Amino acid sequence: MDFLSDLSYFFGGAFLANAVPHFVSGMMGRPFQSPFAKPHGEGLSSSTVNVLWGFANFVMAYLLIARVGTFDVHAADHISAAGLGILLILLMGLVSARLFGRFHGGNAPTGS
Repeated sequence: MDFLSDLSYFFGGAFLANAVPHFVSGMMGRPFQSPFAKPHGEGLSSSTVNVLWGFANFVMAYLLIARVGTFDVHAADHISAAGLGILLILLMGLVSARLFGRFHGGNAPTGS
């Protein structure tokens, strides 16, 4: 097991998981939080910014997973490392949903 490759796969999984909400929100034409939002941590970024940020995350995921070492989808340690990175972003997403939901009504949605 190569520690540096597994570390790369872990961060690749994190970038992959982070790419999805930004890219999808942007493609749907919806604003979404990003590192470029103002005010920081509360505001929304445009759909264009989110498409670009999501794409940048996909590129980083590709570079970290496909271009470092020899990623093997049948190797448990490779999949586990990437999966743990995805799990990290999932857990961060759950926390973010509660924190950011207070700004955008996501914690108590109203039905029509």
